[in-house]
Amino acid sequence: MSEIRPIAFYLPQYHPILENDTWWGKGFTEWRNVVQAKPLFKGHYQPHLPADLGFYDLRLPEVRHAQVELAKKHGIHGFCYYHYWFNGKRLLERPLNDVLASEEPDFPFCLCWANENWTRRWDGQDQEVLIKQNYTQEDNLNHIRYLAQVFSDSRYIRINGKPLFLVYKASAIPDPKQAADTWRNEAMRLGIGELYLCRVESFNDERNDPVDMGFDASVEFQPDWLRLPFPMQKGRRWNVLQKMGIVNKAFRENNIHSYEELVNNMIQKEEPHYIRFNCVTPSWDNTARRLKGNATIFHGSTPDLYKEWLKSAIKKTLHDRRKNNILFINAWNEWAEGNHLEPCQKWGHAYLQATLEVINGVNEKQ
Repeated sequence: MSEIRPIAFYLPQYHPILENDTWWGKGFTEWRNVVQAKPLFKGHYQPHLPADLGFYDLRLPEVRHAQVELAKKHGIHGFCYYHYWFNGKRLLERPLNDVLASEEPDFPFCLCWANENWTRRWDGQDQEVLIKQNYTQEDNLNHIRYLAQVFSDSRYIRINGKPLFLVYKASAIPDPKQAADTWRNEAMRLGIGELYLCRVESFNDERNDPVDMGFDASVEFQPDWLRLPFPMQKGRRWNVLQKMGIVNKAFRENNIHSYEELVNNMIQKEEPHYIRFNCVTPSWDNTARRLKGNATIFHGSTPDLYKEWLKSAIKKTLHDRRKNNILFINAWNEWAEGNHLEPCQKWGHAYLQATLEVINGVNEKQ
């Protein structure tokens, strides 16, 4: 049996673009959010600050090479780049463009179409749309014709020879089955062959069989918003303290959960009858994107807890041969959401080392 293949979601946000300059101010990148976060209560780990790679700029090939060296060294099979396509307009496309044009680094990758509207969510103005998705049959064709060029790259990740393509919110597409059929037919016409289409399970209306939507499989997203542990601010003592007006403001204004309880919930989570690729997250805390409150924080993450979750996810993956030994990690570098394998100033390489130890242990047994 082949070795386990962990794929880490990869955010290509860390370089300035004209649109972000216009919407958020000159020179904006995700780092601006990251450094503004502060601890909201005792023991709260914020801000998350990078260690080895620093506050990097993804326009630099040296950065991309350094990321890949770290990933390879610690057992990561490939990256899943978020892909931003708005009716032919691409955003944050520079890192992938450079990877394709230079043919470096030599590291497997696939794409996840992040097909949500962009809004001013970061400053609380969800209703203000910055750039909108418009779904048409013409765009389905244009999109797959662009993707066909990417799929033809020798590094592109395949399942049973088929290019692996993820859609973050398939239910947002008015007729996802028609879109999937269009992509498949055009890919065959262009000589790409069959596709392996996955929808990401991140929303309430995406827990049915993906085949019904024209997709081959699902990818679990973590945290699983439908199976969250109860908030830490609960129980009789909390109610009394709240009435007395002496509870921590952070617990009133944010959603704070136990990471350990999340891990336990996910270990016990049942597997569906359809193909669903498992996913884990080393941590999650989007305080940096919710500076005005309503952050979701999973408190108490440690490399050991993550390690136990990863062991369980790999066991579930190996139990179902249809998964081709593939699972996902959310994420490689989502710094403003506090979920990153890249080394930080608190934990250093601890999460990467935990990943490697689990993978090595599994592969040695096979």
